[in-house]
Amino acid sequence: MNDPTARAALVPDRHPPHLAERTVEEAQVWHGSFLSLRRDVVALPDGRRAVREYIQHPGAVMVVPVLDDGRLVLERQYRYPVRRAMIEFPAGKLDPGESAFACAERELREETGYQADEWARAGVLHPAIGYADEFIEIWFARRLQAGERALDDGERLDVLAVPPDELLQAVCAGEVTDGKTLAALLWWQNVASGAWPLAWRAAAQWRAMAPGAQEVLP
Repeated sequence: MNDPTARAALVPDRHPPHLAERTVEEAQVWHGSFLSLRRDVVALPDGRRAVREYIQHPGAVMVVPVLDDGRLVLERQYRYPVRRAMIEFPAGKLDPGESAFACAERELREETGYQADEWARAGVLHPAIGYADEFIEIWFARRLQAGERALDDGERLDVLAVPPDELLQAVCAGEVTDGKTLAALLWWQNVASGAWPLAWRAAAQWRAMAPGAQEVLP
């Protein structure tokens, strides 16, 4: 019996022949300060063609900062597209040529004033795969030292220190809805329980590594 659900669902195959689409034509239809809109033509596995419109993004990082007492550092920031203030973990886009760790360290310092003595790279998430190629690297930071913030011109946000159980209750109540923050909480829950180990390293060790080496660490 040909039952597709009987196949191994989590086999790591990024380009299965029966699903993969091949680019035939590429076109950039708009370019902004850091985002681009593309309209490409692709060949489907059955030979037909289709149009794919999507946003190109330089990539970003998100930091899960953990204070010595276990509280998590978050931000409250107004997000214009949804017309409301959102509670989220510190995050920001990669600058040209910037490594993910350098971006994580910079964003944490600039937005919250904290610097971390120890860091761990957790993984990568893709927040909007239907219409964007954006990826966000998830980093954990601990042994935090408070300092002065250096916000960008026009940037305004509150810095919060929240007990994890209070944050989870806010998620349950629908008060925290930011997708990347929800994904980070999944990581935090599994790290806190011991189910998902992290490879913690001193900040100086991360700075000494080439960006490519950071990507393959456990």
